[in-house]
Amino acid sequence: MSIEAPAGRPVGHAAGRHIALPIGGIGTGGFAVGADGGLRQWQLQNVGNHRGDLPGTFFALRVSQIEPPYDRTVVLQAPPPDSGAPRTPLVTDDEVPGWQRDLLAEHGGVAGTTFRGLYPFATVDFHDDGLPVEVRMEAFNPLVPLDVDRSALPAGLFTFTITNTSDVDAHVWLGAAAQNPVGHDGKTPIDGVCGAGYGGNTNRVRREDGWTALVMDNMTVDPLAAGAGQAVLAIDSPVAAALPQWQHPREFLRFMQSRAFYVDTERLAATPTAVDYQPSGPAPGWQPSGPGRTWNGGLTATLDLPPGASRQVRVLLTWHFPNRYADFVQFGPPNPQWGPTKFWLGNAYAQRFADAVAVSAYLREEWTALRETSLAWTETVTTSSLDADAAEHLAAQAAILRSPSCFQTADGAFFAFEGVLGASTVMWSGDVGGSCPLNCTHVWNYAQAAARLFPTLERSMRETEFDVMQAPEGYLPHRVISPTYLPQLWDKPIGGPVEPALDGMLGSVLKTYREVRHGAGLDWLRRYWPHVRRLLDHVRGKWDPAGTGVLRGVQPSTHDIDLCGVNSFMGTLWLAALRAAEEMALLLDLPEQAAALRDLFDRGGKSYDELLFNGSYYIQVLDEGESSDHQWLHGCLADQLIGQWWAHQLDLGHLLPAEHVRSALRAVVRHNLRSGFDDFAHPYRVFADGADTGLLMCTWPTGGRPAVPTRYCDEVWTGSEYQVAAHCLWEGLDAEADAILRGLWARYDGRRRNPYNEIECGDHYVRAMAGWSVVDALSGVRWDGVRGELHVSGERLGTWPLVTATGWGTVTVSADGVVVRRRHGDLSVTVVRH
Repeated sequence: MSIEAPAGRPVGHAAGRHIALPIGGIGTGGFAVGADGGLRQWQLQNVGNHRGDLPGTFFALRVSQIEPPYDRTVVLQAPPPDSGAPRTPLVTDDEVPGWQRDLLAEHGGVAGTTFRGLYPFATVDFHDDGLPVEVRMEAFNPLVPLDVDRSALPAGLFTFTITNTSDVDAHVWLGAAAQNPVGHDGKTPIDGVCGAGYGGNTNRVRREDGWTALVMDNMTVDPLAAGAGQAVLAIDSPVAAALPQWQHPREFLRFMQSRAFYVDTERLAATPTAVDYQPSGPAPGWQPSGPGRTWNGGLTATLDLPPGASRQVRVLLTWHFPNRYADFVQFGPPNPQWGPTKFWLGNAYAQRFADAVAVSAYLREEWTALRETSLAWTETVTTSSLDADAAEHLAAQAAILRSPSCFQTADGAFFAFEGVLGASTVMWSGDVGGSCPLNCTHVWNYAQAAARLFPTLERSMRETEFDVMQAPEGYLPHRVISPTYLPQLWDKPIGGPVEPALDGMLGSVLKTYREVRHGAGLDWLRRYWPHVRRLLDHVRGKWDPAGTGVLRGVQPSTHDIDLCGVNSFMGTLWLAALRAAEEMALLLDLPEQAAALRDLFDRGGKSYDELLFNGSYYIQVLDEGESSDHQWLHGCLADQLIGQWWAHQLDLGHLLPAEHVRSALRAVVRHNLRSGFDDFAHPYRVFADGADTGLLMCTWPTGGRPAVPTRYCDEVWTGSEYQVAAHCLWEGLDAEADAILRGLWARYDGRRRNPYNEIECGDHYVRAMAGWSVVDALSGVRWDGVRGELHVSGERLGTWPLVTATGWGTVTVSADGVVVRRRHGDLSVTVVRH
């Protein structure tokens, strides 16, 4: 195995105090690695809990040298930065659990760390001049775009590289410790080894295939409980010393310090269940933990390092919690007839693996292949023409998809909250669980990363929309009730907004065409075309009964309010949906339907431009009698051309005059991009403050701000910033796009916010997956799977990441031609250069 770590921006532990890179697969839960080397944000039991903790889970190192005498044991974690530093609003990524602070204060850690992250890899170098060795930790969870199963593994994979930098032999012990989490509900705080659901926990030693493992069970837990399951901590040494049962970290550290180096290991290697063979070791055997308590367990591998030598030790943590439930509060009216029932949903990964032992066995066998493929993807991003900031932040788009915001049920269907409840939601919905369930159509209008990297998951969402959510009248509620056999939100108030969101419906048409182009194919389109037609007929009948091509009336939107009158936010989505439907009709050889859709588009586009363009940007015009409450009127809305952003992604051309579109984008950047928020009044949530730069949702450059303006107008949403920046790139406004992106990424550089957690209504907010459209816009490359064509812009020279439905790699565009390089799967395409 290569000891080279993936490239990434080096950040010291103090400068990266907010860094927490998530480790976990799609729908598996997981944890995070901090820049200080500590592990936190434990979320294994199918519930989002950004402050989730697993006390007693850490790594430690002991180094001994005979002459001159030297022996030192340290926790592999840097000290927390000064707790008196100002806190960033609405985030908790910088929080270091109290037990880790106490452990470091009592036993000592390393002097410092350097973190390098390029998702899904986290690399931490531990620095301490008092140690005669260098230590590097690599942590990852396999990420293989297009391969959902290999990207949905409940595990954390660690590789420690230890190098003797002294001129004498060094004897090294690497310790890995973890708490047995089986039985815990994933919600309530754990105090030491005491927690809700604990009691009857056991840790068994198992040795096979050159590894030593602790198998963590709890046989007293109801097998249907949310905390029922199994975990495994393993280390790649057949003769690792094991301390299976302890309560306080000092016990494990003392155990490490008591080990003698020069001993006969043959008996241990020949006895698969042996715990330890040294006189100072624990008595063989184990017993269940007492009520309300669990056990911690630890393993120690021993290395002999001559001067200048390097050795690697791998550590594997797997888990298996099969019982996911719809135990969250869902939108819509109360349903007391359901009673206190928790509806079982299950997990897709638990259908492939019987337990955590099976997961561990699979990963021991496939570790090298999975790492190489994951690294190939990372290299695809880093060796492209994306600069370092773009590569780091856009590679992290997949982290949202693999956070607790998203999950796969036992039948393989894909669902998502809007985010994970946290500091930005605690004032109204708490900070444990998922935010705003489920499959919110208007928020997912922005997300593009899932459709590009794992198109079958987005296709699953379209199937849920049309097979489950669509009402007999044709409309789509913007949230799904889970499990899907329950009554859906037809003719009922929903929430966020109250009535079915019109932008979500229009987005579903656009996403359907996107899925067709990205591998779903014509048979799939034929199946769902009648659903698309019913949806469009409903929209036209309710909001444009006269067939003018312009939508009017109350238009519920992603801003959790009702837009009114004629406006370009909803209007451009409508125009783009008409064009997408026209293209789908042509694919199905329905020329009359296509012509009717084009006629409506032509009339609508002309009217929207004449009614709304004020010479600089697109405004909103109310009809007589409509209230100005929650409207923007003559304001400059950041998302005023969101439909045009969609149109560029789907090769639909300009919906409105190109010169007007570019003028409006320039106006958005000129008026809404703000640098410095010290004197800014925040009536809503604070996503940018101090010296930050961010794109405000709406401003009123000519005055006329309504007394009750459009909701969230004074906020900064990363999803909207990505959308506007990508659109600027498609229009050739590179300087404007760069200004937005540099401001966004500076806010999330690890100092005051986490680059792997862009927040809005919760942590790991899915709207932020709009970022992948920046990759598409920078490259100028679009793939059309229906025709097998790769459309390449001659204006964007360079090497760019390329993902189709069947493979991925890079495409290099130069004056001499186009070269496609395959890294995974099949990249057979016909290049069409524009």
